[in-house]
Amino acid sequence: MGVAMIAYVTATIGCSSGPKHGASMKPDALDPMADPHLWLEAVESPEALKWVKARNAESETAILKSASFADIEADIRKVVLAPDRLPLGSYRGGLYYNFWQDDHHVRGIWRRTTLAEFSKADPRWELLLDLDALAAQEKENWVFKSAACLPPDGALCLLTLSRGGKDAVVVREFDVASKKFVTDGFSLPEAKSHAAWIDRDTIWIGTDLGPGTMTTSGYPRQTRLWKRGQASGQSALVYESKADDMSSLGFTIHRPEGAWSFVKRQKDFYSGELFRVEADLKLTAVPVPADADLQAIFEGRLFFFLKTAWKAPGAVVFPAGSVVTLSLARMADPPELLYAPGPREAVQSVTATRTQLFLSTLDNVQNKVLRAHRADRPAGAAEWVTEPLVPAAAKGVSVELQAADEFSDTVVVYETGFLTPPSVSTGDVSVREPRLEKIKSLPARFDAGGLMAEQFEATSKDGTKVPYFVVRPKALPHDGSAPTLLYGYGGFQVSMLPEYLGAVGKLWLEKRNAVYVLANIRGGGEFGPRWHQAALLENRQRAFDDFAAVARDVIAKKITSPAHLGIMGGSNGGLLVGATYAQHPELFGAVVCQVPLLDMLRYHKLLAGASWMAEYGNPDDAKMAAALRAYSPYQNLRAGVTYPRILFLTSTKDDRVHPGHARKMMARIEELGQPALLWENVEGGHGGAANLDQRVKFSALGWTFLWNQLGPRAN
Repeated sequence: MGVAMIAYVTATIGCSSGPKHGASMKPDALDPMADPHLWLEAVESPEALKWVKARNAESETAILKSASFADIEADIRKVVLAPDRLPLGSYRGGLYYNFWQDDHHVRGIWRRTTLAEFSKADPRWELLLDLDALAAQEKENWVFKSAACLPPDGALCLLTLSRGGKDAVVVREFDVASKKFVTDGFSLPEAKSHAAWIDRDTIWIGTDLGPGTMTTSGYPRQTRLWKRGQASGQSALVYESKADDMSSLGFTIHRPEGAWSFVKRQKDFYSGELFRVEADLKLTAVPVPADADLQAIFEGRLFFFLKTAWKAPGAVVFPAGSVVTLSLARMADPPELLYAPGPREAVQSVTATRTQLFLSTLDNVQNKVLRAHRADRPAGAAEWVTEPLVPAAAKGVSVELQAADEFSDTVVVYETGFLTPPSVSTGDVSVREPRLEKIKSLPARFDAGGLMAEQFEATSKDGTKVPYFVVRPKALPHDGSAPTLLYGYGGFQVSMLPEYLGAVGKLWLEKRNAVYVLANIRGGGEFGPRWHQAALLENRQRAFDDFAAVARDVIAKKITSPAHLGIMGGSNGGLLVGATYAQHPELFGAVVCQVPLLDMLRYHKLLAGASWMAEYGNPDDAKMAAALRAYSPYQNLRAGVTYPRILFLTSTKDDRVHPGHARKMMARIEELGQPALLWENVEGGHGGAANLDQRVKFSALGWTFLWNQLGPRAN
């Protein structure tokens, strides 16, 4: 399983014009305490929605009616709705589960099949739940979020459904055999809840049970044990975090040899406390650093990923980024080192099957999958040994291994690359030299014969070497004329890895001879915790410097030029492109800013913003406020500066990153008389879309805007 659940709290334009609202102001003196655009933070106020409707109309007139939109939209639709696209999912109990959407199932269907059937060109699927039918029956715009099923057979599942794609969900118990929701089963009303199985009649919950039960970040403060037949309010309180913590949650790891329960106090996004739950519900602290992440249980041992160096009692210093292991029965014993990555390496995950343990790593942003085993030595000490499971992936190709479940030795391996269609392979890894058989692959969506992928390094402002990928025509003229899109994220230790470009390969690379660039800037996890921590808090500017350095490097290589270079990013990546837009307008011809954070002096007061203070810092602290003000895009726009055209894409129903960020930035740019557009989907959550049709439109708006701005006629 790898305990990913811990991180659940662990996706030719003219200038816009329109009526202004609020007091006049000097362009260079934006005081957050006297923000004239605060009214746009009222998400569904009639006045704000009227303003949004006017901007949406402007954007649709400018983009949807342009000559290139229909062609770009058709290319995206063909790929997104293709009946032969790869049905990705999860494998457990001998069956493969998949959630599928198409033009007949707009909201989607949840289904399953055997692995043998899945390998066929046209597999037969067993329908479990039809979301379109359910939405019609209940008169709700349900969006399928997840299914957490009880090991080992998965006969009972906790389904999470969202209204319109919000993070807030409804939880319902579902019986897979009868294909029905369980009458009087476990059920929670809409909230930012957490629910996880302990056994058939007991689950962990964290939910909104009234005043004091949620943190200031809007996540569960209490961890409760809920027995079948009880009302949720009667559930046993096992742990309560502090009100200003991020959250708390309970979870149970099930394996063939037993089940172990834990409670996690998430103090902030990266640190907290982990407790083992004893039989009497007493909690025993697990003696690891506050920022250690539990990855797996295997052969009676706990495996942790370290974000910072750790000097454990009776042990050597374990470096940041390494994987260490503790005895589950004797947690006070000295920990052991499983793996320590090199300076250009990073551990991405640890995965346990029934009898095997695997690490997924990166070496200079290239995937490796390693098998690990413990070798006892004569002196009584132990040494962990690793060896490659499969050959190293080719440049520009990513490989991901998932355990089908912890009760078998079947693994599912996904392979994809910029120019390599994704494929699924499976095999039994209990043997010494496993044979992985490719059972499914996506047909090519574009002609890659005339294309190539390269990896380069740019030198950032402080001398740091920053890797990036370029996907381009082999016959690129290198005269600065190629329309080029630079994409980045740079936060939360998220690694940006090669993946198949699909519709983008067709509409951008093949048909328009354009270039795609992916930047591996600091703030991400490409080189482990140090790469992430280098751009944390007051050092955030380094991520923006890295992104600008990559932009300058592709310009210096004459791959493109500022008039033909665009940038795109979403969420934290929206902050990235928003800050770069404000700081380096001379480098770009267009910007697409999706579901962004932009007002960094108020982000912590909006929706889930308080939960990210470990990443960005607390604006209420004077020192951090100065650092945030120095780069916050909303506070750093200036009169007399010519900015590139920008398109904001956001969602009214985004209950994670407030749509007010994009709205206020748009209003500020309007005041400066600069060219900008905003399009806000009325639903869709943080992903910007609640169904495939909305996803197509959301994507087509961005790519059409980019082509109109960066194409051959750009100047």
